[in-house]
Amino acid sequence: MKNNNYKKVALAYSGGLDTSIIIPWLKENYGCEVIAVVGNVGQTKEIEGLEEKAIKTGASKIYIVDLVEEYVKDFVFPTLKMGAKYEKNYLLGTATARPIIAKALVNIAKKENCDAICHGCTGKGNDQIRFEMGIKHFAPDMPIIAPWRTWDIKSREEEIDYAEAHNIPLKISRETNYSKDLNIMHLSHEGLDLENPGNYPDFDKILELSVSPMKAKDEVCNLEIEFESGEPVAVNGEKMSPANLLKYLNEVGGENGIGIDDIVENRLVGMKSRGVYENPGGAILYKALEILESITLDKDSAHLKDYLAIKFGELVYDGKWYSSSLKGLLAFAGEVCKDVSGIVKLKLYKGNIIPAGVTSKNSLYSEDLASFGDGAESLYSHKDADGFINLYSLSTLVDAKVNKGV
Repeated sequence: MKNNNYKKVALAYSGGLDTSIIIPWLKENYGCEVIAVVGNVGQTKEIEGLEEKAIKTGASKIYIVDLVEEYVKDFVFPTLKMGAKYEKNYLLGTATARPIIAKALVNIAKKENCDAICHGCTGKGNDQIRFEMGIKHFAPDMPIIAPWRTWDIKSREEEIDYAEAHNIPLKISRETNYSKDLNIMHLSHEGLDLENPGNYPDFDKILELSVSPMKAKDEVCNLEIEFESGEPVAVNGEKMSPANLLKYLNEVGGENGIGIDDIVENRLVGMKSRGVYENPGGAILYKALEILESITLDKDSAHLKDYLAIKFGELVYDGKWYSSSLKGLLAFAGEVCKDVSGIVKLKLYKGNIIPAGVTSKNSLYSEDLASFGDGAESLYSHKDADGFINLYSLSTLVDAKVNKGV
């Protein structure tokens, strides 16, 4: 029996396994018109042919919204500037993309006068929360349909069965049925043999953005990355837009085996999951900014930023991009990084990012002060250490005399 509550539904559409079968499923179960919405965040090769496929499988219209530059400038680079990762390793490639896609999805739903929004996220994953947090922020009264939480399909294998029964073309088979998410920041791989953390990933089978470090070219790649106020603006002296800069570093990093991470993480819904992530450009930028900050940030600012970056990463991972807490941390990052400008030199070699020098007009590093020679005596005398140590160790001295009977 059809549910006739909704007449027109906007679907977050990728053309992958989940959303490919959701179009006919929505029409079968709701008898509704389906508007497919694709947020292009850099998955360029996956967008080819989507318009024809969406219409053939039942969508009445498809929007492909170009979000690439906005995504890198307003989501990726602020996260980079904060130095945020989730659980030390995950560079938040999927988590940063969902909020901007949700915003675009709501805009199209309102434009088309849709009475519901649908997504293809599973009931076990984080993305259902990230999408719905974004949707609720921009359209708090909009009904949301989540087929994975209502239909009878239990697995990706059953999804393939449904697709075959409805003559829906797929780019995967049962043997290559990994769950993937691609954008300009990363490519993630989950499922199949990767679900067992004891299995070594078959890089030859799964890697797409990168080659394995073992198969990377046997030569050093030299890079100079320029930053202004914590944001990358040029590579090897050439100014680039945010998206073009990241795209270039993805290509260079990928051919040198950079940024491949095998991670077991704690999902927001409570379970652990294992994934292999490719972040060639992102890994280069995180390392470069870390090096630049070592000479441009004072100790208190650097340590506080490291501390707050953990919380920032958790907020992004948990779908709270539009929260006031995250906005406050973005303001902190902007202030603390205003003098983080300069040029970082790196050498890439077989999966390694090797520091090769850093310069900045705002450098706090004084060669005279740090020298083992006699420089900067007017600023710091070896004799000054006597009084400093006496004061610094005073509480230790008192404790020793009182409690140890010295």
